[in-house]
Amino acid sequence: MEIGLEEIPAHVVTPSAAQLVEKTEKFLKEQRMDFDEVQTYSTPRRLTIEVTGLADKQPDIQEEAKGPAKKIAYDKDGNWSKAAQGFARGQGVSVDDIFFKELKGTEYVYVKKFIEGKAAADVMQGMRDVAMDLKFPTMMRWGTNDFQYVRPIRWIVAMLDDQVIPFKILNIESGNVSQGHRFLGKPVELKNADDYVEALRSEKVIVDATERKSMIRKQINDLAQKNNWKIVIDEDLLEEVNNLVEYPTVFAGSFDEKYLSVPDQVLITSMKDHQRFFYVTDQNGKLLPNFVSVRNGNTEYLENVVQGNEKVLTARLEDAKFFYEEDQKQSIADYVERLKKVMFHDKIGTIYEKMARVRLLASQIGKFVGLNDQELADLDRAAQIYKFDLVTGMVGEFAELQGVMGEIYARLQGENDNVAAAIREEYMPTSAEGELPATKVGAVLSIADKIDSIQAFFAAGMIPSGSNDPYALRRQALGIVRIALARNWKLSVPMMLKFIENAMNDRPDLYKNIMPGDEQKDMQQFIIDRLAQIMNGDKQLRHDVLDTVVANPENAFVDIEEAAKILGKHLEDDDFKETIEALTRVGRMAKKAPNFEDDAILKTELFENESEKKLAEAVKKVATAFEQADLEEKFSQLASLKDPITDYFDSTMIMAKDEDVKQNRLLQLKQIADLTKDFGELDNLNVK
Repeated sequence: MEIGLEEIPAHVVTPSAAQLVEKTEKFLKEQRMDFDEVQTYSTPRRLTIEVTGLADKQPDIQEEAKGPAKKIAYDKDGNWSKAAQGFARGQGVSVDDIFFKELKGTEYVYVKKFIEGKAAADVMQGMRDVAMDLKFPTMMRWGTNDFQYVRPIRWIVAMLDDQVIPFKILNIESGNVSQGHRFLGKPVELKNADDYVEALRSEKVIVDATERKSMIRKQINDLAQKNNWKIVIDEDLLEEVNNLVEYPTVFAGSFDEKYLSVPDQVLITSMKDHQRFFYVTDQNGKLLPNFVSVRNGNTEYLENVVQGNEKVLTARLEDAKFFYEEDQKQSIADYVERLKKVMFHDKIGTIYEKMARVRLLASQIGKFVGLNDQELADLDRAAQIYKFDLVTGMVGEFAELQGVMGEIYARLQGENDNVAAAIREEYMPTSAEGELPATKVGAVLSIADKIDSIQAFFAAGMIPSGSNDPYALRRQALGIVRIALARNWKLSVPMMLKFIENAMNDRPDLYKNIMPGDEQKDMQQFIIDRLAQIMNGDKQLRHDVLDTVVANPENAFVDIEEAAKILGKHLEDDDFKETIEALTRVGRMAKKAPNFEDDAILKTELFENESEKKLAEAVKKVATAFEQADLEEKFSQLASLKDPITDYFDSTMIMAKDEDVKQNRLLQLKQIADLTKDFGELDNLNVK
């Protein structure tokens, strides 16, 4: 089946083809149609599936159908009831076919039913619904139709061997005629479904996306070898270009060497992001005044195509050169001053105010993670200026260069390496799996900026819900966690909230629209959910272990991750079950305790048996060891409490009649429960 369309946006082609395969496989399984494989083909103008090894028909079914209970199968005169008659009629049999079977102590009406399998030609007409059920990130209507699709459907091919499968979508009827290349081909009539790939090839359409991509890659490599070039094949760009063409022909063009005075990042962005060109370097990696692109067609009149692309690129590069030279006529201070009038968000404030808040946060985070005096000074300078490039002409024209141009202009104006790098690294990571900041200064600035953004949007009531996250707060929260984990910094959400509180106390004017409030609990869970998302990628980690360790968001991200590893390592220990059962029993009882003062002291004079004394001595020893212990040692120390706890519960009634004794015992249990918090909520562990 081929769905012929107007040109689909490049980024939609591959996921749509995969979706068509997924829905086709689901349809075939639901229809009980055996098959070997569902192959996909795709170009900008078509989404296609080819099913091989398809069964001739559905298998016949002989099954027993269960009906009402026997007690209501007859009326008061002993005749078949309406319920029994209706059941038989609904199954396509008569009441004479009814028999009874017992199920869980009750007899029910049953009939044997035979369902003859449908022929493949009849079943496959249902592919119409599969085609219409595809979902796309952008949808459109055309003509007077209410039906929505990624682009208007222009033709449909649906064939079972040499037979057309008839169905209709809007006014488009399925048939056996496909369309060749828009400019180089003509309509092609298929005699058999097996002819599809080669028939389209003859009309200058390479329907196999993998084959097309290989052709492009080979032609690029041949061009590089011929000219002694290095052509960087960006895989994302290759995927995009591949989905822009049906018959690829690679060509090279050039531009004036004067534009090489513009930074490489600008030239590469102009070529890659704006024109979908691959850039070219010499064997030492130096950028050359050449580019490589892919034409949707053959080599005829290729020189015209080259000239046209050169002309368009030159216009872009001329703009870039102009902005680059003009931007350097103003100082960083001039740009920072302009940020006082640029809104970050109308409910939050200006970008200048945001930088002032981030400066306060960055200072606290930097000191906490151990930056030295020079690094703290560099961090402070970077925090004062890091958004300045947003009001430069270059970033106004090439928004994707924000941060990149900030680093370049900062170096040109004499800022040191740490400051300049931090301006760019503040944006990192730019995706869920993106590169992290390489410098400590950049890493701290990135965390400070992201936590400020999350707090500000939450306080302003703009909290992500469902798939709605217009300000990419999930990605920013993920970035905070990833940086902290990679750097092994013991940052936690409550700690960052404390930093925000300190900043607000220092400069309340900066928080006039975003005063921290009740949203902080939601914000804490929001960030911890991102940590859980990262940890969930560990296929060896049990879900109950994950639920256990993330249940205490007070802990640092690195400690939560480490706690999961330690619990996972000890799951198979001989005494693990007994240890956890003892500790969780303590935890459940401790929840009945009142809110004791932090300095509450256990009264040994209220002990009534030896087990209380032994447990107190064991807990004191463990608590002392905890002061210098890592998490592995802490787990071993907690495990050592198993026997004293068991003896304690065997000998002690916690809820004693004497109120003082009861409170003392609850305090004793709470002290143990507090020690387990480094591992989260042990109640969530499955040790049955």
